[in-house]
Amino acid sequence: MSPDKLIYQANQIARFFHSKPHAEGVTGVADHINKFWEPRIRRQFFDLIQAGDARFDPMVVEAAPKVRQPPEAA
Repeated sequence: MSPDKLIYQANQIARFFHSKPHAEGVTGVADHINKFWEPRIRRQFFDLIQAGDARFDPMVVEAAPKVRQPPEAA
């Protein structure tokens, strides 16, 4: 997936959860990514987060530590 599309999708998830109380929203973003993003996409997600990409919604950045690390690529 392109970095632009991944960031767009992560930010869309956050936009939905902005309607919830903050802590619930952060957990919701992480839960959604954990349930629906395959390991390969989560690897890309963590690469972008660790690189400090500033295009992520702050709620996505706050949720990142709650997202499960994918297994190492084979």
